[in-house]
Amino acid sequence: MGKNYVDIENDRGETLRYRKHANGRGLIAHGAKVHPTATVEAGAYVEPGVQIAAGARVGRGVWVETDAVIGPDVEIAPHAHIGHGAAIGAGAKIGVRTQVGTGARVAGGALIGDDQTIADGERVATDRRGLHLAA
Repeated sequence: MGKNYVDIENDRGETLRYRKHANGRGLIAHGAKVHPTATVEAGAYVEPGVQIAAGARVGRGVWVETDAVIGPDVEIAPHAHIGHGAAIGAGAKIGVRTQVGTGARVAGGALIGDDQTIADGERVATDRRGLHLAA
């Protein structure tokens, strides 16, 4: 049986330990809190201080930076990037290769399409068809 963790050196030369999440085998840094019913797929990285709620689904190749908050039943498609301190509301859907900036806020139930960029600090809400609403 192989080890259930990986040590990775960051840009500052510090070694961070990541454990493999039971649902999906994605890598979860020490200090992140991921609900047992959440799925973090292989190839995804969840950094320290992140909180991922029940039923959330984080796709392959997703990078969730420090202190981001992912609400319940959120779906993040493969290769998306969630910036430092960003917050994704309950039931929101983030598309493939979408970039959510530092400190950005995505409202609960929002539908963000593929290849979108949400700027640092931006607040986004959509209707159920994905059309942006006034902030």
